[in-house]
Amino acid sequence: MRLTADDRALIAAATDAIRRAFVPEWHHVGAALRTRSGKVFSAVNLDTYVGSCAICAEACALGAAYAAGERGFEACVAVRWRGRGRPAVVAPCGRCREMLHDYGDPWVIHPTARGLAKTRASGLLPDAYLRPGERRGDPATARPTARRRAR
Repeated sequence: MRLTADDRALIAAATDAIRRAFVPEWHHVGAALRTRSGKVFSAVNLDTYVGSCAICAEACALGAAYAAGERGFEACVAVRWRGRGRPAVVAPCGRCREMLHDYGDPWVIHPTARGLAKTRASGLLPDAYLRPGERRGDPATARPTARRRAR
């Protein structure tokens, strides 16, 4: 799927986030998430001395959007920047792919051998983790609010 002007603006928002917050060896990924209402939330990764405590930029952006009351997520992108050169769009890690799938399966802008592409988070997973009663690609059964009610 071709990138739209809104997608390119999303890349710019992620790039701006990491350029503003870059700290060598600490913050090097920025992400931006566009909601169905058109709002954009950007964030950076939160690195830690204990690696398993680090939080990806995509998770931070999703958390900011969710905390602001947003529930419909349209697209997400992450960019890496090491303080020099051009920031580069990067694919989300496996945990972020699962998380984005769980929160409505938005489009993810990611690099391919032919350039940038846009794929649903579920399309980047060979087999997403599903709980009993959930169906892959069905946000009605995979939404966190539906899960909480079922517990």
